[in-house]
Amino acid sequence: MQPAALRLERLELVPLTPACIEALLAGERTRATALLGASLPQGWPDEQTARFLGTRLEQLEREPAAAEWGVRGAVRRAEATLVGHIGFHGPPGVNGLARAGALELGYTIFPGFRRRGYALEAASGLLAWALQAHGVGSFLASVAPDNDASLGLVERLGFRPIGEQWDDEDGLELVFELFLAAS
Repeated sequence: MQPAALRLERLELVPLTPACIEALLAGERTRATALLGASLPQGWPDEQTARFLGTRLEQLEREPAAAEWGVRGAVRRAEATLVGHIGFHGPPGVNGLARAGALELGYTIFPGFRRRGYALEAASGLLAWALQAHGVGSFLASVAPDNDASLGLVERLGFRPIGEQWDDEDGLELVFELFLAAS
């Protein structure tokens, strides 16, 4: 069963289904747009994103139950436009530190849509959903040391620095953690 979209103030976080990812990877933009219910930015997905989506597709094929933790399109509802994507690296425990029960957050807002609060809205909404729907309150985030916007976002969300790690794709990353408690 496919997870439901999360409706936020301005955004809807729409799960990227295996069929949608397959259409994106095959360059079938019309089909992908129909499956996602949103227009896609020109030139998206690029080569790096295609590798990322391929990895997520393999993950979904191995473990279909992980779909609710997977990548979601961040769709601006007013125009049904994809402004980025967000999700967890997998179910609780699938993270760069292999920390049991923790979810690792990842996100991208496309350049033309940055500095409008979409990343904060999407991340806050997804973290709240994990806590409210599943009782998961332990989160990790890894950020490149020169990514000032993401460093500001994790700070604003309440993450605190706990160390560094090396990512074969992205290089050196600063690692942050956040603990939320159900109210």
